[in-house]
Amino acid sequence: MRPIILGIFAAFFFAFTFILNRKMDLAGGSWIWSASLRYFFMIPFLFVLVLVRKNFKPLIMEIKKQPGKWLLWSSIGFGLFYAPICFSAAYAPGWLIASTWQITIISGSLLAPLFSETIMGEKGPIQVKGKIPFKGLSMSVIIIAGIILMQVEQANHLTLLDFIYGVVPIVIASFAYPLGNRKMMDVCEGRLDTYQRVLGMTLASVPFWIILSIYGVIVDGPPSVDQSIQSGFVAISSGVIATVLFFQATDQVRGNMQKLAAVEATQSMEVLFALIGELVLLKSAVPSLLSWGGIVLVMTGMVLHSFVSQKRSIPKIKKASA
Repeated sequence: MRPIILGIFAAFFFAFTFILNRKMDLAGGSWIWSASLRYFFMIPFLFVLVLVRKNFKPLIMEIKKQPGKWLLWSSIGFGLFYAPICFSAAYAPGWLIASTWQITIISGSLLAPLFSETIMGEKGPIQVKGKIPFKGLSMSVIIIAGIILMQVEQANHLTLLDFIYGVVPIVIASFAYPLGNRKMMDVCEGRLDTYQRVLGMTLASVPFWIILSIYGVIVDGPPSVDQSIQSGFVAISSGVIATVLFFQATDQVRGNMQKLAAVEATQSMEVLFALIGELVLLKSAVPSLLSWGGIVLVMTGMVLHSFVSQKRSIPKIKKASA
């Protein structure tokens, strides 16, 4: 239950990403700086956390062992996750981005065959190829149905181009985030704590953000002071607090694909938190009864998904013939 609670708290702080990114775009800020500044600002905060815990040297030694994998999976897990989300903010409101992002519940489940999971056999723990958790995935359909119901009225006001630019990048991000996160868990194999892993992935993704920033200077010029301040707040709330909470939750269920999917399902709460945030900060219109019905479906689906995913069936191991 503790990983689920951590996941919900992570969803609360992640919700600030969708709200503030949309706010920055409406104020004329570039999506490029919204993306890159967050990770640049994350480095000093995470560095202090790891340094105080005297865990910086082991992290550097771990990165040196497999620098290529760190660079690749960090760029995918952080770069191809957050850059598309910020890009979408220029074409769609925060509620649509937060809603579409919940497809990561399905994306994460579909990635299960790419990884191994630990099960208990007759002779102790064994590694087997992960399987798609169809029982939990069936509950995800309820969540997605709630999302569609919640936003169906507003979606009718979007153009086709806004829909494509606002939705397709989020679908890409929904696969990149769990893929990069899980691959880095495999690379680390439990040798690093959550703070070390988040800092390591942030440092390893810096080349990606430098290249994007150079492009940003060329096409949009330097960021404004206001956008820099808001990006700093996103870095603390979403980049540090939410990411650390979410990674702690996933670390606690590492090796169990069904429970991992349940933790990732908690991110559906971002829809509710983002909706409330837009009502308060952006003065958005109050949702209709149809939309509130969607919210109830999302929350119900999340609870059912978590319940079904934790009822894990363990395959029997056949005894060898004498």
